[in-house]
Amino acid sequence: MIDGDTIEVELEDGNLYRVRYIEINTPARDEPFFYEASAANAELLAGKTILLLKDVSEVDRYDRLLRYVLAGDVFVNYELVRLGLAEPGSYPPDTACDETFFGAAQTARQAGIGIWAPLAEPLPAGAAPAEGERGNCDPAYPTVCIPPYPPDLDCKDIPHRRFQVNPPDPHYFDGDYDGLGCEG
Repeated sequence: MIDGDTIEVELEDGNLYRVRYIEINTPARDEPFFYEASAANAELLAGKTILLLKDVSEVDRYDRLLRYVLAGDVFVNYELVRLGLAEPGSYPPDTACDETFFGAAQTARQAGIGIWAPLAEPLPAGAAPAEGERGNCDPAYPTVCIPPYPPDLDCKDIPHRRFQVNPPDPHYFDGDYDGLGCEG
């Protein structure tokens, strides 16, 4: 697994090939949700026999094989879009799944999951209580107001996504320690 939409496979001929998933694009290394998309891709592939299906094109301009990827009974390209971890794209002539992928993306967007999750908006200047006057807002989350522990809260318990997290992060909203909470 290279990232969210690229893998390296050894084919029956014994050679290694880089494979770029057709019709989808996952976040790049410097973008939010890169790690989530890469981890989901790895999990979808783990321990499974992989079937590669060609549309029209053989390779892209970087000489990577262009393929739809099935891992066991899971259509990986589609699943990444459905989970909100990949954006569909139409790249003629490889367009066999356009309608399916765009439908899955619309559903993920409407559900506000993954890359479609609303960003936490910083509180307007003057709206955030001054340090020491934040009332029932935990200082570990300076751009949003989240009550302190206890009780323990999970991302499903709050409306905020992709907000600033400072240590000690008492609710463990920042599982990958990148300073953003509730990313996925």
